[in-house]
Amino acid sequence: MIHEVSEDVRARASKIKLLLMDVDGVLTDGKLYFFPGPEGTVIEVKSFDSTDGIALQWCKRKGVRTGIISGRKSFSTDQRALQAHMDYSYQGFTEKIPIIEEIMKDSGISSEEIAFVGDDLTDVVVFHRVGLAIATHNARIEVRKEAHWVTNCPGGSGAVRDAVELIFQARGFWQEILDHYEVGAEAAKAVI
Repeated sequence: MIHEVSEDVRARASKIKLLLMDVDGVLTDGKLYFFPGPEGTVIEVKSFDSTDGIALQWCKRKGVRTGIISGRKSFSTDQRALQAHMDYSYQGFTEKIPIIEEIMKDSGISSEEIAFVGDDLTDVVVFHRVGLAIATHNARIEVRKEAHWVTNCPGGSGAVRDAVELIFQARGFWQEILDHYEVGAEAAKAVI
Protein backbone atom coordinates (compact mmCIF):
# COMPACT_ATOMS: atom_id res chain seq x y z
CA MET A 1 0.00 0.00 0.00
CA ILE A 2 1.27 3.44 -0.95
CA HIS A 3 1.59 6.06 1.80
CA GLU A 4 2.48 9.76 1.93
CA VAL A 5 1.36 10.95 -1.49
CA SER A 6 1.00 14.71 -1.95
CA GLU A 7 -1.75 16.17 -4.11
CA ASP A 8 0.91 17.28 -6.60
CA VAL A 9 2.28 13.75 -6.93
CA ARG A 10 -1.23 12.29 -7.20
CA ALA A 11 -2.07 14.79 -9.97
CA ARG A 12 1.15 13.95 -11.82
CA ALA A 13 0.53 10.20 -11.47
CA SER A 14 -3.02 10.54 -12.82
CA LYS A 15 -1.60 11.56 -16.22
CA ILE A 16 0.89 8.70 -16.66
CA LYS A 17 0.61 6.59 -19.81
CA LEU A 18 4.21 5.36 -19.96
CA LEU A 19 6.36 4.01 -17.13
CA LEU A 20 10.07 3.93 -17.92
CA MET A 21 12.79 2.76 -15.58
CA ASP A 22 16.46 2.11 -15.09
CA VAL A 23 17.42 -1.52 -14.43
CA ASP A 24 20.31 -1.96 -11.99
CA GLY A 25 19.19 -0.60 -8.63
CA VAL A 26 15.57 -0.31 -9.78
CA LEU A 27 14.41 -3.64 -11.21
CA THR A 28 17.32 -5.29 -9.38
CA ASP A 29 19.10 -4.57 -6.13
CA GLY A 30 22.05 -3.38 -8.19
CA LYS A 31 24.22 -6.40 -7.51
CA LEU A 32 25.76 -8.29 -10.40
CA TYR A 33 26.71 -11.95 -10.03
CA PHE A 34 29.32 -13.45 -12.35
CA PHE A 35 29.71 -17.22 -12.68
CA PRO A 36 32.17 -19.18 -14.78
CA GLY A 37 30.53 -20.48 -17.88
CA PRO A 38 31.49 -23.07 -20.46
CA GLU A 39 34.77 -22.61 -22.31
CA GLY A 40 36.00 -19.91 -19.94
CA THR A 41 33.13 -17.51 -20.57
CA VAL A 42 31.38 -15.58 -17.82
CA ILE A 43 27.66 -15.74 -17.12
CA GLU A 44 26.04 -12.68 -15.54
CA VAL A 45 23.05 -13.23 -13.26
CA LYS A 46 20.65 -10.63 -11.90
CA SER A 47 17.80 -11.05 -9.45
CA PHE A 48 14.39 -9.57 -10.30
CA ASP A 49 11.41 -9.20 -7.98
CA SER A 50 8.24 -11.15 -8.81
CA THR A 51 5.94 -8.43 -7.40
CA ASP A 52 7.47 -5.97 -9.88
CA GLY A 53 6.78 -8.53 -12.60
CA ILE A 54 3.07 -8.88 -11.89
CA ALA A 55 2.73 -5.10 -11.63
CA LEU A 56 4.28 -4.77 -15.09
CA GLN A 57 1.78 -7.37 -16.36
CA TRP A 58 -1.04 -5.20 -14.95
CA CYS A 59 0.37 -2.25 -16.89
CA LYS A 60 0.08 -4.24 -20.10
CA ARG A 61 -3.52 -5.17 -19.21
CA LYS A 62 -4.51 -1.56 -18.50
CA GLY A 63 -2.70 -0.01 -21.48
CA VAL A 64 0.09 1.68 -19.53
CA ARG A 65 3.20 1.25 -21.66
CA THR A 66 6.47 0.26 -20.02
CA GLY A 67 10.14 0.22 -20.85
CA ILE A 68 13.71 0.24 -19.67
CA ILE A 69 16.70 2.44 -20.37
CA SER A 70 19.90 0.96 -18.97
CA GLY A 71 23.56 1.80 -19.23
CA ARG A 72 24.50 -1.89 -19.22
CA LYS A 73 23.69 -4.62 -21.74
CA SER A 74 22.54 -7.90 -20.25
CA PHE A 75 20.87 -11.05 -21.50
CA SER A 76 19.03 -11.27 -18.15
CA THR A 77 17.55 -7.83 -18.75
CA ASP A 78 16.48 -8.83 -22.27
CA GLN A 79 14.62 -11.78 -20.81
CA ARG A 80 12.98 -9.70 -18.08
CA ALA A 81 11.78 -7.13 -20.60
CA LEU A 82 10.38 -9.90 -22.77
CA GLN A 83 8.64 -11.70 -19.89
CA ALA A 84 7.16 -8.43 -18.58
CA HIS A 85 5.84 -7.52 -22.06
CA MET A 86 7.68 -4.20 -22.07
CA ASP A 87 7.13 -1.90 -25.00
CA TYR A 88 10.65 -0.44 -24.97
CA SER A 89 14.03 -1.93 -24.11
CA TYR A 90 17.14 0.18 -24.55
CA GLN A 91 20.42 -1.14 -23.15
CA GLY A 92 23.94 0.23 -23.33
CA PHE A 93 22.87 3.87 -23.03
CA THR A 94 24.18 5.96 -20.15
CA GLU A 95 23.04 9.11 -21.98
CA LYS A 96 19.30 8.69 -21.66
CA ILE A 97 17.92 11.98 -23.05
CA PRO A 98 18.17 10.97 -26.75
CA ILE A 99 16.39 7.71 -25.86
CA ILE A 100 13.58 9.51 -24.02
CA GLU A 101 13.14 11.82 -27.03
CA GLU A 102 13.07 8.85 -29.40
CA ILE A 103 10.47 7.06 -27.25
CA MET A 104 8.27 10.18 -27.07
CA LYS A 105 8.42 10.56 -30.84
CA ASP A 106 7.63 6.87 -31.41
CA SER A 107 4.82 6.65 -28.86
CA GLY A 108 3.22 10.07 -29.30
CA ILE A 109 3.21 10.36 -25.52
CA SER A 110 4.15 13.75 -24.05
CA SER A 111 6.75 14.24 -21.33
CA GLU A 112 4.09 15.00 -18.70
CA GLU A 113 2.55 11.57 -19.39
CA ILE A 114 5.82 9.74 -18.63
CA ALA A 115 7.02 8.48 -15.26
CA PHE A 116 10.61 7.41 -14.77
CA VAL A 117 11.99 5.32 -11.90
CA GLY A 118 15.67 5.74 -11.15
CA ASP A 119 18.29 5.37 -8.44
CA ASP A 120 21.52 7.04 -9.52
CA LEU A 121 22.90 10.32 -10.86
CA THR A 122 22.50 9.34 -14.52
CA ASP A 123 18.73 9.24 -13.92
CA VAL A 124 18.37 12.81 -12.64
CA VAL A 125 18.56 14.36 -16.12
CA VAL A 126 15.58 12.17 -17.04
CA PHE A 127 13.74 13.25 -13.86
CA HIS A 128 13.92 16.84 -15.11
CA ARG A 129 12.22 15.89 -18.38
CA VAL A 130 9.27 13.72 -17.30
CA GLY A 131 5.95 14.34 -15.60
CA LEU A 132 6.63 12.07 -12.64
CA ALA A 133 10.15 11.42 -11.33
CA ILE A 134 10.31 8.47 -8.92
CA ALA A 135 13.39 7.52 -6.92
CA THR A 136 13.76 4.12 -5.33
CA HIS A 137 14.07 3.93 -1.56
CA ASN A 138 17.72 2.90 -2.01
CA ALA A 139 18.55 5.72 -4.43
CA ARG A 140 21.45 8.05 -3.72
CA ILE A 141 20.44 10.96 -1.48
CA GLU A 142 21.01 13.47 -4.30
CA VAL A 143 18.65 11.48 -6.52
CA ARG A 144 15.91 11.24 -3.86
CA LYS A 145 16.06 15.03 -3.44
CA GLU A 146 15.42 15.54 -7.18
CA ALA A 147 12.45 13.13 -7.34
CA HIS A 148 8.79 14.00 -7.03
CA TRP A 149 8.26 10.83 -4.99
CA VAL A 150 10.34 8.08 -3.33
CA THR A 151 9.18 4.45 -3.20
CA ASN A 152 8.65 2.62 0.07
CA CYS A 153 10.61 -0.40 -1.21
CA PRO A 154 14.18 -0.52 -2.47
CA GLY A 155 15.10 -1.47 -6.01
CA GLY A 156 14.87 -5.18 -6.70
CA SER A 157 12.42 -5.58 -3.79
CA GLY A 158 9.18 -4.05 -5.02
CA ALA A 159 10.09 -0.46 -5.96
CA VAL A 160 8.51 -0.81 -9.39
CA ARG A 161 5.43 -2.35 -7.79
CA ASP A 162 5.20 0.75 -5.55
CA ALA A 163 5.39 2.98 -8.64
CA VAL A 164 2.68 1.00 -10.45
CA GLU A 165 0.38 1.07 -7.41
CA LEU A 166 0.84 4.84 -7.15
CA ILE A 167 -0.05 5.32 -10.82
CA PHE A 168 -2.96 2.87 -10.69
CA GLN A 169 -4.42 4.52 -7.59
CA ALA A 170 -4.16 7.96 -9.20
CA ARG A 171 -5.66 6.76 -12.49
CA GLY A 172 -8.50 4.87 -10.79
CA PHE A 173 -7.31 1.37 -11.78
CA TRP A 174 -6.35 0.05 -8.35
CA GLN A 175 -9.80 -1.00 -7.16
CA GLU A 176 -10.25 -3.01 -10.36
CA ILE A 177 -7.04 -4.91 -9.59
CA LEU A 178 -8.22 -5.60 -6.04
CA ASP A 179 -11.62 -6.73 -7.29
CA HIS A 180 -10.03 -9.00 -9.88
CA TYR A 181 -8.22 -10.88 -7.12
CA GLU A 182 -11.23 -10.72 -4.77
CA VAL A 183 -9.26 -8.71 -2.24
CA GLY A 184 -11.66 -7.50 0.40
CA ALA A 185 -14.52 -9.48 -1.11
CA GLU A 186 -16.80 -11.50 1.16
CA ALA A 187 -15.80 -14.62 -0.78
CA ALA A 188 -12.20 -14.09 0.34
CA LYS A 189 -13.34 -14.28 3.97
CA ALA A 190 -14.90 -17.73 3.62
CA VAL A 191 -13.45 -20.38 5.87
CA ILE A 192 -12.46 -23.59 4.17
